[in-house]
Amino acid sequence: MTQPQIIGVSGSPIKDSNTDRLVRTILDATGRETEFVKLSRINVRPCLGCKKCVPDNICKVKDDFPELAQKIKAAKALVIGAYPPYGQIDAFTKALLERFWSFRHQKNLLKGKLCATVLTGIDPRAMDVINTALAAEIRDYENMELLGQLSVQGNVPCLYCGEGDSCEMSGVKMRLNPDAKVADFAYARVEDQNDVWDEAKRIGRLIGERLQ
Repeated sequence: MTQPQIIGVSGSPIKDSNTDRLVRTILDATGRETEFVKLSRINVRPCLGCKKCVPDNICKVKDDFPELAQKIKAAKALVIGAYPPYGQIDAFTKALLERFWSFRHQKNLLKGKLCATVLTGIDPRAMDVINTALAAEIRDYENMELLGQLSVQGNVPCLYCGEGDSCEMSGVKMRLNPDAKVADFAYARVEDQNDVWDEAKRIGRLIGERLQ
């Protein structure tokens, strides 16, 4: 099997989510060998701070990260997809980013790799904060080249939990008004967000061109 040149990851646990589809769109637009990884389907724990990776840049925690790490180190580009529950980056993506520490000691193994990010959410303020933090990690800590950041309109989970009309904690009511109903919200599909969809394809083509 050919080693993928580009690894795309999604921290969204929702099957075929907006985040998943936009990450895949970027990957497809590159025209290169790629691999998509759904982080909720594998086991990547947070960094334990054991420092056993310091001598050789190899994480010693026995979960699924070491196998993924080999693919990331061999790849030339990364596409990172996330979402902001409770106004913070999701735990799946956060755990992966913490484990990038094992790449950094002495050799900075991610240096020079191309990177793009996708963030799907409903609160622009939270998304701005997270995008700023992501850019800092990618550029300042990992020394990767950030080619673009996409912010995608997501959906309130209460739209499809089944209790969105009656629950006193309903995000539907919080977002609109106390009398709002699920039917008052239109489901946001990333394919209908033309500017974002087109930008994803542009970033994907740019990654492909840069890897020639």
